[in-house]
Amino acid sequence: MKPLADCKLYTFVDTAYLHGRAPELIAQQLCDGGSDLIQLRAKNSSPDEICRLAEKIQPVIRRANAGLVINDHLDIARELGADICHLGQEDFFDAGFTQVSQLSTNNSQLKIGLSTHAPAQAQRALEAGADYIAIGPIYATGTKPTAKPVTLEYVRWAATHVTVPWFAIGGINVSTIDAVLAAGAQRICVVSAILNAPDVAKACAEFRKKLD
Repeated sequence: MKPLADCKLYTFVDTAYLHGRAPELIAQQLCDGGSDLIQLRAKNSSPDEICRLAEKIQPVIRRANAGLVINDHLDIARELGADICHLGQEDFFDAGFTQVSQLSTNNSQLKIGLSTHAPAQAQRALEAGADYIAIGPIYATGTKPTAKPVTLEYVRWAATHVTVPWFAIGGINVSTIDAVLAAGAQRICVVSAILNAPDVAKACAEFRKKLD
């Protein structure tokens, strides 16, 4: 994969949005559309199921020189040789970790991304040594229906204060992306606006064009 600082479009193979489609097909369409990073998110799947899904999409992502991100499951990310493991606040800080180095990944190439929902959480994630952070949800989103939007104020704060690559996430679509970029974001995560589109690759390419 390219350096994180050069990654702009972060997309998802999310089992909640597959609607019977093959994960490797969706991964290919995401790559064709210009994704830099693709996260496998399978909230209701067992570790074995997640491994099987990852094994289907990993070769597709590798061929495209994109990065494979495993959500939540550090052991699976290690086992597969994924590029990144993404963890939420509850998976990292609430689990008692304070430094990314405590995860002792045994794989110096494995990067760690952390979700953040407020400036204090972002500062804590930076101090913990996260390779990147996610900022959001910017807007209300069906992907995280109970999460309170952090609004563009947090994007503006991040643009001034965050020193590692960061990605805006949550409710970003073709109607909202211009405001997110105007607030200072250079990298975005998109889930439903791409996975629910009639043409996944085309939807991806539209976001890519905005980012470039």
